[in-house]
Amino acid sequence: MKHLICFLALFLISGVGSFDLVIDEIPDEVENLIDLEIDGFPSNPKTRNGRYQRSTSDWGYVGDLVEDDDKIGLYSYKVQSTITSRLANTMIQAKMVNNAKRPQHIVFDVQVPKGAFIDNFTMDVNGITFTSQIREKSEARKMYAQAKAKGKAAGIVRSNALDMENFKTEVNVPPGTRIQFELHYHEMIRRKLSSYEHIVSVKPGRLAKHMEVDVRIIEPQGLRYVHVPNSLGDHFDGITTISKGEKKAHVSFKPTMAQQRKCPTCSSTAVDGNFVVQYDVNRETTGGELEIFNGYFIHFFAPENLDPLPKNILFVIDVSGSMWGLKMKQTIEAMKAILSELRAADQFSLIDFNHNVRCWRDNLVSATPSQVEEAKKYIQAIHPNGGTNINEALLRATFILNEAQNLGMLDPNSVSMIVLVSDGDPTVGELKLTTIQKNVKQSIKDEFSLFCLGIGFDVDYDFLQRIATDNRGMAQRIFGNQETSAQMKNFYNQVSTPLLKKIQFNYPQESVSDVTQSSFHNYFGGSEIVVAGKVDTENLQHLESIVTATAANAELVMETLRDVEELDGFMKKDRYADPEFTRKLWAYLTVNQMLAERNTAPTAALKRNITKSILQMSLDHHIVTPFTAMLIENAEKDEIMLADQPKDPRRGCCPGTLGLTPNAPNNNKGIPPWANTTAVPVSFMPEQRSPPVSSLSINRVDNDPHFIIHLPKSQRNICFNINSEPGKILNLVSDPGTGVVVNGQIVGAKRTENKKLNTYFGKIGFYFKKKGLKVEITTETITLKDGSYSITLTWADTGHIIRKQMLISVKRENNVTITVGEEMSFMVLLHRVWKHHPVNVDFLGIYIPPENQFSPEAHGLIGQFASEPEVSIHHQSPGQPPEKPQAIMEVKGNKLTVTRGLQKDYRTDRVAGTEVQCWFVHNSGKGFIDGHYRDYLVPHLYSFLKKP
Repeated sequence: MKHLICFLALFLISGVGSFDLVIDEIPDEVENLIDLEIDGFPSNPKTRNGRYQRSTSDWGYVGDLVEDDDKIGLYSYKVQSTITSRLANTMIQAKMVNNAKRPQHIVFDVQVPKGAFIDNFTMDVNGITFTSQIREKSEARKMYAQAKAKGKAAGIVRSNALDMENFKTEVNVPPGTRIQFELHYHEMIRRKLSSYEHIVSVKPGRLAKHMEVDVRIIEPQGLRYVHVPNSLGDHFDGITTISKGEKKAHVSFKPTMAQQRKCPTCSSTAVDGNFVVQYDVNRETTGGELEIFNGYFIHFFAPENLDPLPKNILFVIDVSGSMWGLKMKQTIEAMKAILSELRAADQFSLIDFNHNVRCWRDNLVSATPSQVEEAKKYIQAIHPNGGTNINEALLRATFILNEAQNLGMLDPNSVSMIVLVSDGDPTVGELKLTTIQKNVKQSIKDEFSLFCLGIGFDVDYDFLQRIATDNRGMAQRIFGNQETSAQMKNFYNQVSTPLLKKIQFNYPQESVSDVTQSSFHNYFGGSEIVVAGKVDTENLQHLESIVTATAANAELVMETLRDVEELDGFMKKDRYADPEFTRKLWAYLTVNQMLAERNTAPTAALKRNITKSILQMSLDHHIVTPFTAMLIENAEKDEIMLADQPKDPRRGCCPGTLGLTPNAPNNNKGIPPWANTTAVPVSFMPEQRSPPVSSLSINRVDNDPHFIIHLPKSQRNICFNINSEPGKILNLVSDPGTGVVVNGQIVGAKRTENKKLNTYFGKIGFYFKKKGLKVEITTETITLKDGSYSITLTWADTGHIIRKQMLISVKRENNVTITVGEEMSFMVLLHRVWKHHPVNVDFLGIYIPPENQFSPEAHGLIGQFASEPEVSIHHQSPGQPPEKPQAIMEVKGNKLTVTRGLQKDYRTDRVAGTEVQCWFVHNSGKGFIDGHYRDYLVPHLYSFLKKP
């Protein structure tokens, strides 16, 4: 169907508008990818045999649709979930119509929970149906590439994982087109804090003539309760209905079009959020519930009414500079509440770390009221600053626990754990993540658990997951906002009540096979352990399980016996129950277990074997995993789309693919190597030429504009300040040869301080003349302009945009990088201050690597140093103060008195910065720069510098 032009994407989102073409990294075949554009814009839709296809399906009457200005009507929006013994099958369906008199894009944009397996997607356009199949990833990409080479590939789907993923389909269709989208996925609902919580995203984006969310629950154990919190807001009070029986429940949400409106006269919808259903089941036996059906068994284990085990807990808290502000305030609030919940039998201590590691107590202490109060005072006095030494902090924590165990200070029935709270990657000490993981694993020796809380998007969450999983724990990402404290307490509550340890599940070996993980370190109150496997129901009448565990006062042995046909009658009577629920749950657990094992595999050979097993499971069970992709085709197989799931965004993606990832948490995708700094110790010795490391080998302008020029040949850093007036625009780079301009506009502080008005860059403009592209970066927005076309992101976004082979990568509330092929790249760093600060304002810093391939014509305050001048520094003498020696610098025929000092590189730590040695040139760089700084003033943000 050649009249369809589709751009499909599966990606993480946290609140951003539409994008143009966006990628995870610069693909190897970037030129091929840009073929999806014609002159930088999407191609026009085509017809089949010169005529548009008309619908062969019957939707009934489609009048009375409320349309936005785009004349797109949403006929119906349905979300249907059926939960069978914790296995939730969800279908999201949208029927839309283009009532405009011109072709335009229709978008299907839904959120899918992280960890869910997408197993089907269909699309019907005027009766032409696209269906899906699962293939091995390289095979699917090959088929897609072959179709694309023939002009028959319509688009591509990509995925990025965080806490939610977005599946977005955008189809360009002719007038009058009716289109139906339908997405299917399934997941296992895990029990947390004594409740199962099923969350479905309901964000139709516009008023729907027919709106429905329908959730059916079938639980053979029996339902204890069903609750639907008012997660969509008070606007929808009283609309949800709940029908609950002994083992079944039905939840329905069907707002009329009038009820959907934000206000009686509004044309926009108030339905925008998550629909949440909470429930729990009855538990009659301590040994758990065995459910057997269709050749598989599922063992649900969640004993209650047990005394908690005493715990030995070490809180390891990141207090580096990046934790400054709200994150630290919320962390302190949460920790004080958590300390109050420690039990008298618990032992604890605190470790806080930045570039150094400090212990509140060098050993574990009992959680007496006086010790808890002392710990709270210590927490309250923390002031974040400096770098991040995760390796030493974790090793110190493991040393305390190991020493306490060796000295016999731990109750044999107690549970020991470390809780790490951090918001960033290591910047001090051991920096290699695999080495840190190995060090911690060797130190813990499988004796206790490590739980990790990653705050915000800067943290390498994949690393936290690996190191936690490798040490019998789990990780969770929380967001650095007003709810950080509540999220931290919620996480702690999940692990605060250990009820059992050393849990082992046993089944008759001659009757079962392919059993998932059956040995567990701990069981925490309010959670649930699930084990699954295959069972020979043909030759077995009953299945017996024996669970052994250590409780607070005893060693437990719990037996369960179930008839293998016990569920048959119940399942056959219920038309909504999924007859494949046991098989799907077994596959879900098995694949996730293998993925975790692959992450911690000690050898490449073992990792390859696990990968093969995951691939086979994915193909057998028709699910999209990191090693499979979904091909979407029409019946004639002459239109193909591809849906695949890339690696974690922190690790980049796969070359040769195109996707869409606005709002993916950052990661360093699309960021060149020079943008990742390594802290270097500073010494106030007579001149030592700067080592060629990434933290120094860069030209930058930051703070009150402080210029640092790195001279690669002589390995020196030369600094100077520019004191200009607010509103003035300074040229940084003006290169007629490459057609590149970089200018910065000055902004002033709110008032003078010590009779001086500090000034900064408040706006930076980039002009790429040969591409016709302009980029304007302010402290609020990032805007790409291409003639009359423009696209704007805010600093609240994380995303990537490609246009005409230029990549813009936005890291939320942190930085923007612009990469132009392999020729040049730029980073702009955001500095936020308290909005009510009496003096300071938000401002920008710019970092330009000297490797950028400017032409010999390049000039500007930074551009002139693309051709490095000869510099000689001699006659060094002590300065006032002594740690700032003076010297004579000869450059460009001038002899200048320069001072040895420090400036700041803020790429690693935007609050405190990393100190960088440099020789400081006084009088606004006079003698080092050509002419006077006023010669670099330009009239407009995109003006080239006029040479005298």
